[in-house]
Amino acid sequence: MTSQEYQEAIDWLFVQMPNYQIDGEKAYKPGLDNIRKLCDFFGNPQDKIKTIHIGGTNGKGSTSNMLASVLQESGYKTGLYNSPHLIDFTERIKINGKNCDKHFVYDFIQKLKYLPEDIRPSFFEFTTIMAFEYFYQQQVDFAIIEVGLGGRLDSTNIVKPLVSAITNVQLDHQNILGDTIVEIAREKAGIVKEKTAIISGDENPVVNEIIRQKATDVTADFIDATEIKTDLISDLKGNYQKKNIRVVLALVNELKKQDLEISDKHLKLGLLNVHQNTNFIGRWFEFSKEPLTICDTGHNQAGLEEVFNQLKDYPQQKHIILGFVNDKKIDDVIPMLPSEARFYFVKPSVSRGRHPEDYEELLKKSNLNYKIFDSVQEGYLAAKQNCKDDEMIFVGGSNFVVGDFLEKNLLI
Repeated sequence: MTSQEYQEAIDWLFVQMPNYQIDGEKAYKPGLDNIRKLCDFFGNPQDKIKTIHIGGTNGKGSTSNMLASVLQESGYKTGLYNSPHLIDFTERIKINGKNCDKHFVYDFIQKLKYLPEDIRPSFFEFTTIMAFEYFYQQQVDFAIIEVGLGGRLDSTNIVKPLVSAITNVQLDHQNILGDTIVEIAREKAGIVKEKTAIISGDENPVVNEIIRQKATDVTADFIDATEIKTDLISDLKGNYQKKNIRVVLALVNELKKQDLEISDKHLKLGLLNVHQNTNFIGRWFEFSKEPLTICDTGHNQAGLEEVFNQLKDYPQQKHIILGFVNDKKIDDVIPMLPSEARFYFVKPSVSRGRHPEDYEELLKKSNLNYKIFDSVQEGYLAAKQNCKDDEMIFVGGSNFVVGDFLEKNLLI
């Protein structure tokens, strides 16, 4: 397999299959029938590995990576399934921080040709079974599985985990999951399994009660991570990580009840070495110091509120590069934006990326100091040119903006 053959296979995968990352809502395939057939076809590898299932609106990627780092420090071979990727497809499937082998990916894509006619998987369904099979073949000790979208009908919800967690519930993907926090919380709570402990990191009592009730219905232990007190810190920056750390601690406590050996030392080291152990990037990621350049993938209203609140801690003049996809309610975002900053609104490169010209009328009413660019890189180069040494740049608004930025500027 050449690098060109690999890239052609990946490109074919993106085009061939309904892909939420590119196509949005029309690519979403709710229900577990298809993934069950797919898993059956491959011999149900998900039943042959020990899994930990992590859902939630925000924070599930950070929480998954922190837990993976802790398990690695404790000597366990740890699989990690996250989405979406920022630069390369293989970021989605990792073992001990190392991206999935490209030869495996290429060979697995070829197996699509042999699927029965009645199985027409979505992109996410196929990558999910790919992760299960890779982790099984590589004989991981544990596989941390991040929910893709929602929970109840998500492809990952076929696993029978040792423990599950829901980091929080916020308004996001309302066109699919429901218009209210209550409706979305019920969808997220769909990952709660019979007699399997569920950890909630949400501070909203309404959300907690929905998760607690679901746990009661299926005789599962309910653990409220918000009651945990700790001064442990992580190398993942971002004030919001304090909430995620509590969820990790609750997960660790539950796993220790199941006879996993995780010492206080390994817990502390795991939290402090997430970048090194898992190669996780994109969450309050300091790209450079001169000028200070930070990117963060917070992309819904709650995530962006956290981002802009944290930016207030920096006294520097700010150059902010933002871009959005079609399903984001930009009129909810604009009131949050710091009026004294300079803005560079950009179009993410994915097909559902929204061109800033589409919402310029909103921008004109906002009295923001802004310019519009056709690409993330054009916006970044303009910001870099305007940014003085004692000022800073922030890149965000969408996973795809951060991905575009890192792909062009980060050598990994």
